[in-house]
Amino acid sequence: MAVIHHTTLKPTKLELLTAWLPSRPWYRGTGEPELAKAGGFRLDDPQGEVGIEFMVVTDASGPRPVAYLVPLAYRGAPLEGAEHALVGTMEHGVLGQRWAYDGCHDPVLVARLAALIEGRAQAQDQNVSDTPAQDVVVSRAEEGSLSPDFTVTDDRDGTALTTPQGPFLRVHRALPPAADGLFVPPQGAIGHVSGSWEAPDGTRAQGALAVLHDGSRA
Repeated sequence: MAVIHHTTLKPTKLELLTAWLPSRPWYRGTGEPELAKAGGFRLDDPQGEVGIEFMVVTDASGPRPVAYLVPLAYRGAPLEGAEHALVGTMEHGVLGQRWAYDGCHDPVLVARLAALIEGRAQAQDQNVSDTPAQDVVVSRAEEGSLSPDFTVTDDRDGTALTTPQGPFLRVHRALPPAADGLFVPPQGAIGHVSGSWEAPDGTRAQGALAVLHDGSRA
C-alpha cells in the first residue's frame, strides 16, 4: 500500500493546476481558475514507483462552479516521451523533486484504472494510508478490457483512450453531477467508476468519473 506523506509541496498541487488547467481543451472557464480541492481517491502502483491520485477540484471563477477530474501521476524522474503531458514539477518535503503528469497519458496510471474497473485493484482513500475509499463505486466489467496499446485523445468532452478494436475508456473531466443523485451508465457501457465530491455550497455531488465502453457498439 502507498504511504501518504503529510508534508510540504512547493508549489502546491492547486498552484500547478491553476496554471495548467486553462491549456486543456476540456476546461470550461475563460480566465484564471479559482480552485479548491473537492474530493478524489488514490490507486496503488504494485511496483511502488508511481504515485497515483484522481483529484477532483472545483473552479469558482465562472458564473457557476465547475468540478474537474484530474488524474495525476507522480514520478521521481521524468517520463520519457511524455513532455506534452507534464503538469509541472514540485519539491516534496520527504521524497524530493517530483514530476506530476496528466495521468491519462501515463501508462502505469491507465493500467491501474483498468485494473480497478476489472476488479483487480481497489480505490484507496485520498488522504489516509492503507484505507479503502468509501465513496467510490465500481461496476466491474465481466468481459473485455482496455488494450495496453491505446491512443489518448483530449477534446472538449474529456479524454478518450481508444484502440482500433475492442473496448475504449472515456475519462470524464468536467463533471456534471448525476440527475437526482443517481448515475445511470450509458448504453454500451461494460464498466464504470463513479464517485462523489464536495460542491462549493457544502453539499455532496455524485457522478461518473470514467466509463468503459464496448467498442463494437460505440
